[in-house]
Parts: sequence; structure tokens; C-alpha cells
Amino acid sequence: MLHQNLINPKSIAIIGASNNIHTPGGSVLKNLIEHHFKGNLIAVNPKETEVQGVKCYQEVSQIPKVDLAIIAIAAKFTLQTVRVLTQQKNTKGFIIFSAGFSEKDKEGAKLEQEIVNEINNVGGTLLGPNNIGLITQNYVGVFTRPIPKLNSKGVDFISGSGATAVFIIEAAIATGLTFSSVYSVGNSAQIGVEEILEYLDITFKNTTSSKVKLLYIESIENPQKLLKHASSLIKKGCKIAAIKAGSSSAGSRAASSHTGALANSDVAVDALFKKAGIVRCYGRNELITVASIFTLPALKGKNIAIITHAGGPAVMLTDTLAKNGLNVPEIKGRQATELLSKLYVGSSVSNPIDFLATGNAEQLETIIDYCEKEFSEIDAMVVIFGSPGLFEVYDVYDVLSEKMKTCKKPIFPVLPSVVNVKKEIDYFIKKGNIMFPDEVLFGNSLAKTLTPSTLVIEDTNSFTIDFKTIRNIIDNSTNGFLQPQQVKELLIATKIPVVNEAICNSKEECIIASQKLGFPVVLKIVGPIHKSDVGGIILNINSLEKLQTSFDKIMKIEGAKSVLMQPMKKGIELFIGAKKEANFGHLVLCGLGGIYIEVLKDTSAALAPVSISEAMEMIQNLKSYKIIEGVRNQEGINEDLFAKIITKISYLVDVAPEIIELDLNPLLGNSKEILAVDARISIEK
Repeated sequence: MLHQNLINPKSIAIIGASNNIHTPGGSVLKNLIEHHFKGNLIAVNPKETEVQGVKCYQEVSQIPKVDLAIIAIAAKFTLQTVRVLTQQKNTKGFIIFSAGFSEKDKEGAKLEQEIVNEINNVGGTLLGPNNIGLITQNYVGVFTRPIPKLNSKGVDFISGSGATAVFIIEAAIATGLTFSSVYSVGNSAQIGVEEILEYLDITFKNTTSSKVKLLYIESIENPQKLLKHASSLIKKGCKIAAIKAGSSSAGSRAASSHTGALANSDVAVDALFKKAGIVRCYGRNELITVASIFTLPALKGKNIAIITHAGGPAVMLTDTLAKNGLNVPEIKGRQATELLSKLYVGSSVSNPIDFLATGNAEQLETIIDYCEKEFSEIDAMVVIFGSPGLFEVYDVYDVLSEKMKTCKKPIFPVLPSVVNVKKEIDYFIKKGNIMFPDEVLFGNSLAKTLTPSTLVIEDTNSFTIDFKTIRNIIDNSTNGFLQPQQVKELLIATKIPVVNEAICNSKEECIIASQKLGFPVVLKIVGPIHKSDVGGIILNINSLEKLQTSFDKIMKIEGAKSVLMQPMKKGIELFIGAKKEANFGHLVLCGLGGIYIEVLKDTSAALAPVSISEAMEMIQNLKSYKIIEGVRNQEGINEDLFAKIITKISYLVDVAPEIIELDLNPLLGNSKEILAVDARISIEK
């Protein structure tokens, strides 16, 4: 929990304060003064007696007791400074701008930890080091500029990068987005993004807290904490959008299974965000656009009216909305004809509603009124209005501002003339509005805000599994891939239906097994991991003669230890996998199986535990879902059974967290049953 002396201090000491406002210590003091910090300001600088009108002490030992210390001195002096503050000055809040700690070298990391230990010993909170500071409704404790417009209902923004925070704030100011708070965590020596999100969750008040949270994350140290508090905030009515940088698969370890190859940290981030309900963004402008949409009334339908005086942007927006499953429906009928009569000749109301470059504020007001009151099929409006720079458009933006406040249907302003009518846009923003400069970015972002996951995790423990057998197998196995018989026993203990099979070490054993299983059968090599790659699978064996020759053929393959015999089954080949992904826990994947998993790489993923509803969503989100449903008179599969097996696998890896990779590939499915035909499980204790 963040100490209140960090969030709402009554006194602040700036260690390294300066009259030079181009230094961090000088700039942060200037920001605190200009933004009217109401408490007591204390400056510390060995060379000054007064800094920017504030009394200055030469040593930190001379200052009175202080709630918060903002430290802007060389790293090598910080530890002793912190000791004096914690032990003599009752200081519980710390912001350290200084660099030269864990981001530098081992010595820096050691120094950083010693500082954290000192602060922990007194129950204090440290933000940083190596950050730009903190902005709350109570004070502006950053050394950077610009300072965004502060608003208790603006967005809460947490950033793992100080520079990126500045760039996002700069872009946000230009669109009118306001901020309730800005946290820059720097090295996250004591608290990171997850801890601040936890604080925002615990202290959330429905009537006064911001309901939009933005995150820029470079490292997720505690995925479960992030999931817990993001989910909690969203259930309380908040919206969260986030960028996770540095999630490429380049750093993933080499994998020996299909699941290992397909699952990586970026897939895990997607799964985490989806489970929490976080909208994932991939750039600063997208993050700002999504956040701005969140601040406006929620879209309750998919039918959009595009109101424009410029054809090109309207066409591009129409294409973008259509590609994302939103509609720009044709507007026709008596009211449409009536509206058209009120516009200049050459205008169009079919949707997009184009009232020409000569259109005026009065006509815009009329169009909005018709969309609001007469066109019941319309759920929201996008107004695209710029200017060639020939005349001022203050009156247009006045109408737009007023209608955004009074209309029940959401109105989204796309204002692309950021140079020609910069003054008018600034005027529009000062009225408390936001705007979108790019119609395509807006359209893609709007679609993202409509589909965050809001799933409720169901009780996966409702399945009856043989816990004792599972643990006995795992506890008595060595690291690496389990033997086929162990895998089969694990699946049976998890109540996953498996095809009958037999391990054979000789042709005689093959003959005996075939009498029990019945022809036709399939033989598979036991030994090499990728059976098909070495020619170790022979299908449709329907006679004793072919059975014996097939056995000889497989046993000649390098690494062959024995053969696995199964009856031939027909159905759609499916895939389920699981992989332990660092501190995220287990990822569970599904898709089409067999060779399709390698060729199509069409999979859905979720973080365990996976509920039935999550499993169903995974299945239905596959690009190949039409095949699973059944296409062109081909029988589909039983989706309920598929979802249950996915959920059971998620429970298996919970009971046996030593499983690092699991492949069920293929399972054979039809409308009546789904059977696991082949499986591999690797453990690491």
C-alpha cells in the first residue's frame, strides 16, 4: 500500500533544489510553486540560502521533519541522505530522480536495494529511482514539462518509462485528454505498475475516482497482481488500456513441442489482458485515442452516422468501421428527404451524410438533431470537420461542443485540420472537450473498446479428477518427457477420454494387441519426439501381413524403442496445449490439430485457470471455427466436450505445476465424442 505521505504530503523537501530551472532539482521546485502546492516547501542545497524564494538549508540534517523528499542529487549521496530522512526526519514518502542504480550495474543495484531496505524499515514508500516523478491532485512533483490539465475525472496514468510518459502527455494535451494522476515508476525498486494499480483499486471511490486507467508497461513482474486489481477495477466500472512494450517472441526459449513453439511471452500478455478486460494498444496515439473514447458516453449499438463536409475521410472511416464489424447503415425515407431539403444542393444524406465544403454550423446542428431524434436506427455520430483555412470555424465547434453535452447518443469529433484551425481546436478543447485528429486510428480504436473480455472465472474444481494419482505420477517421475504409459495414466486421471492403445516391443506383441483392438490400426514410433518428421506413423493397417512389415519399418528408424498401436479413428483433428510461461503461470491453447497446427498456426490462448465460458470463447475465436462447427455437410465437433477438455487441462497444470509443456495432438473429434490420440508431457521440478 502506498503511504499517504507520497500521495498527499503536507510538506515536501527538494534535495538538490536549484535556482537553475533547467536542472531536475530546479525544475521540480518551479513546477511545485507554479501549480500552487499548499503545504510547506523546503529546499536543500549546500551552496544556497534561498532557492526560487524558498528558504534553503545547506544540509538535510538541518531541515525540520518532512513528509515527502524529492531527491535530485548524485546516486552516491542518496543512501546517506535517505538514512537521515528516515531516522531523523520521520520522512515516509520518497521520489528519487537520480540515475545510476540497478539500470547501470551490480554496484548500482546493491545501492538501490540498501535504499529500499532503509525505507522499508520505517514503512515508507519509494517511487523510482531513475524516474520523472509524480503528479496527483495535490501536487506536481515532476521535473518535466508539459504539465497536463488536471481533472479529478481525467485518466490515471502509470508509466514504466519517464520519457514515454512525457511523449504520451504531450500528445494527449493536443487532443484534450485530461489527467487525474501520473505515476512514473522508473526502476520500480520498491513499487511498480502492479502496486500502483493495487493502490488505485483499494482506494477507488465510485463518485470521485477516475474511471479510466492507462498503463505503459515494460516489465510485468507480478502478472497475478496485475490481473487481480485490473479485473477488480473493471468490475467497479473502470476502463483500462495498456501498452506492453518488449513482448516479442525473440527472447523465448527454444521449444520441443508445438505448444512451446506457439506460446511465448507476447501470447501470455495477450491472454493476461484479455482475462482482465484490458484493451491492448501498440502505440502512444492508439493509447490516447482509446482513452479518449473511454471518456465519452459508451456506444450502445453498432450503427454509426458519419457526418462530414469532406468525402475522403468519410470513405476511409466507413471502410475502417466496416472491417471492424461496425455499420454505416443507409439512411432513407421521409425524414431523410426532409433533411436533404434543408441542405445545399449536392449534399447527400444516405450515410455518410455529406453537407459539402460550404456547409455551415446551422446545417451541422440540423443534421445532428435529425440523427438524435429522427433516425432511430442510428446509435452514434462521428462528425468530421476541418477547414481549408479560408475562414474561421468557431461557430461549428460551438455547435459541436453543445451537442456533445446535450445529445443522448454519443458524438465523436474527428477534427483533422490541426494546423489550419489550430486556434479553433484549442478553443474547442478549452471548453472541456476531446477530439480525434485521425479518422482511421479512431475507427480502429473504437472497435477495440467494444470487445474487451468481461468473463467471470468459473469454478474449475467442479471436475472430479484423481488428484492422488496425478501427484503420484509427477512425484515419481524425472525431469523431461514422460513415458507414453505415464502420459496415458495422467490423462485418464484427469478424466480426459483417450483412445485405446498398446505398447509393443515385438511383432508377436503386435499380433496379440491387434486382436484386442481390431483392424484397422495405426502404428506410431516410441522414442523420437516428432513422430511424423521421421516417418514414424503408419495409418490404416488392416491385415496381419501389413502389421508385421510396418513394425519392421518403424523399428529401423533411428531412436525407435518400441511401437504404439491404436485403433484407427475418424474425426476432425484438434489440438490442446499448455505451457508454463515464466511468472505468468500456464498458458492453455487450442486449435485444429495434426499438420494444421504447424501450417495454419491458428490457435487461441488463455491463462489458466480456464473457465468453460473462456474455453468456448477460445474455440469460437479460431479462424478455423467454421470447420469445427461443420461446413459443407461435413460433421462438426461437440464444442461442449472440446471446451470441457480445455478446462480439464487447465486444472491438470494447476494440480501439477511441474508440467512445463503439454501437447494433445491430435485429438479426434466428432459430434458424439472427442478422444486424445497422441500426447506429450514434459515436466521440470
